[in-house]
Amino acid sequence: MNIPDTKEPRIIIIGGGFGGMNLIKNLKRTGYQVVLIDKRNFHTFQPLLYQVSTSGLEPESIAYPLRKIIRKQKNMHFRLAEVNRIDTNLQKVRTDIGDLHYDHLIIATGTRTNFFGNKTIEENAIWMKSLPQALNIRSLMFENLEKANRTEDPAQRKELLRFVIAGAGPTGVELSGALAELKSNVLQADYPDMDTSEIEIHLIEGADRVLPPFSKQSSEKAQKFLEDMGVTIHLETFVGNYENNLVTTKGDLSFNTATFIWSAGVTGASIDGFEATSLLPKLNRYKVDVYNRVAGFQNIYAIGDIALMESEEYPKGHPQLAQPAIQQGKNLAKNFKKMLRGEKLNPFKYFDKGSMATIGRNKAVVDMGKIHFGGFFAWFIWMFIHLWFLVGFRNRMVTFFNWTYSYINYDKAARLIVRPFKQNKIIAEED
Repeated sequence: MNIPDTKEPRIIIIGGGFGGMNLIKNLKRTGYQVVLIDKRNFHTFQPLLYQVSTSGLEPESIAYPLRKIIRKQKNMHFRLAEVNRIDTNLQKVRTDIGDLHYDHLIIATGTRTNFFGNKTIEENAIWMKSLPQALNIRSLMFENLEKANRTEDPAQRKELLRFVIAGAGPTGVELSGALAELKSNVLQADYPDMDTSEIEIHLIEGADRVLPPFSKQSSEKAQKFLEDMGVTIHLETFVGNYENNLVTTKGDLSFNTATFIWSAGVTGASIDGFEATSLLPKLNRYKVDVYNRVAGFQNIYAIGDIALMESEEYPKGHPQLAQPAIQQGKNLAKNFKKMLRGEKLNPFKYFDKGSMATIGRNKAVVDMGKIHFGGFFAWFIWMFIHLWFLVGFRNRMVTFFNWTYSYINYDKAARLIVRPFKQNKIIAEED
């Protein structure tokens, strides 16, 4: 890997998501050599992936170069690599470009899409967990619109203009709302010779309400917003299969659609090399203590979505959101500094800053403790918070400009097919 030898303790961080990025930012100018390993050379602001997939933002707006975080830091290094295995006996990370010894190891690999063992859905549905996958959705959506515009077959046109989304969590709700806005405000102007009222958006959820992790009040508001925008919601409905452009459910409901997007769950992106005592197999999350140490190890840590820290307040672990990852990364950085000084470590305590989801223009819901509200004010807060947490001044400015332009002109500027749609298996290999 061409990492310089050093007498300083070496910290290896696997993953440049919210957890890994905030950890490395807070380890600058310390007595450690820090090595960040990721299979991409950029950090992705995942909460806004759906806006890339629906042409609201360009991918560069939500991506930030990882090397830019560590530049001018002589003790920090980045390597573009795929981690294959952790050798806990030899304390080595084994990657596709070589092996590297660690003194301290932090796993911050986040999650991957969970298909709950359904291989057919995995092969045929559209995923949205990375930037290439979001661009893939954008390409497919506009390719299908072009096909629908030229076909003379009513059945084929209906199939091409029907969008079905599985999972009414924040991703599914925000994606459905963005598609509804695209239909109402943009497509009629772009396709004047096509009846855009034929476009259907269906949201399928197994629970009895949308946004199940949110308060009941927010769920009800979100559902009303979506229905007013023309989204058809199917609650207490479970997808059974998707093959040959046919979505079947475990009931009588079925849909012929050329666009089926799966956002129904995630699982931890674990790495080989750990015993079952450390890794909870059903969840693929590492069991950690209050210092984020992986069970059974003193020098291996896990933070963010991949970590499960049980507590009285969170018996099933912290929610798999950006905030726990950000806070754990910052806390662990403080503890590494305390280790050098021989001081007592700080146990992690999660501060819940609330949950929010946007449904479209002037429409969002926010839960902050016992306070729940929705509408324009919630949407304004959502916009401000997301701009604040975007990494980099340029990203904030470009995103703000795009949102302002879209708000004033009822337009989405990034309606581009920059590459043809590819099947998920090819995207996953490239990704």
